[in-house]
Amino acid sequence: MSAVLLLKLFLVPLLILGVTLAGRRWGPAVAGWLSAFPIVAGPILLTLALEQGAQFAAHAAHGTLLAVLAIMVFTLGYVWASARFQVPGSMACALAVYGVALAALQAVELDILACFALVIAALLLTPLLFAPPVAAAAPAKAGPGDLPWRMLAAAMLVLFVTYSASRLGARLSGFLAMFPVMSTVLVGFSHHRSGRAFAVALLRGMIYGYFAFATFCVLVSLLLQRQSIAFAFSVALACALVVQLLVKVLLALRQRNAAAAAPAMGK
Repeated sequence: MSAVLLLKLFLVPLLILGVTLAGRRWGPAVAGWLSAFPIVAGPILLTLALEQGAQFAAHAAHGTLLAVLAIMVFTLGYVWASARFQVPGSMACALAVYGVALAALQAVELDILACFALVIAALLLTPLLFAPPVAAAAPAKAGPGDLPWRMLAAAMLVLFVTYSASRLGARLSGFLAMFPVMSTVLVGFSHHRSGRAFAVALLRGMIYGYFAFATFCVLVSLLLQRQSIAFAFSVALACALVVQLLVKVLLALRQRNAAAAAPAMGK
């Protein structure tokens, strides 16, 4: 069995296993923050680079970055629909608006830096459009059939995108690398087992994680045009990790300031 096939079959499912266990240990905000790191799209783009070439993967990463906008539409669609529907209805609404957004993005032609700026603006705006939480998020509940389905869904997505790349082309492969497998699998199971508040908190945490994801995509797209695959992915991953940690620090500071301000407001 080749190293590339092993990457497809095992890396992403194992990463999803880690995120799931983190959510059960530290809560939905941490799980969402971790799951938005390029643990699905990153291995897909790396596999595309190894199998289709650096330039193909550079164009795919450009498409993946742009598709973050469709994920924001999916996120808002699920948050708003979940106030009225259970998991099946909420997921159907979210995937429907995601599909419409992805179709609309097919016609968008922006250079990579303009895409990056647009995505960052969307990441800053989207949390402001969330409905107020109705309850505190409950701890995640474990389920016997939970983990295998999450891991299987991730493996199937990686296999489908990478094996279809030669027919799909770089741009569409990049779009599909951003298919909301983490959102559908993690959020769907979490909503079912732990309630809407947990699922919404998970989605909010994902948004904060996408700052690192966007950094990863823009660097992969730019560096693959001039550097080796190993260098491009190593630098992009390192920079994404730095951004991920900085976002976590900023969120912790904001929560601390909010907690300190709450008693003063109550006086």
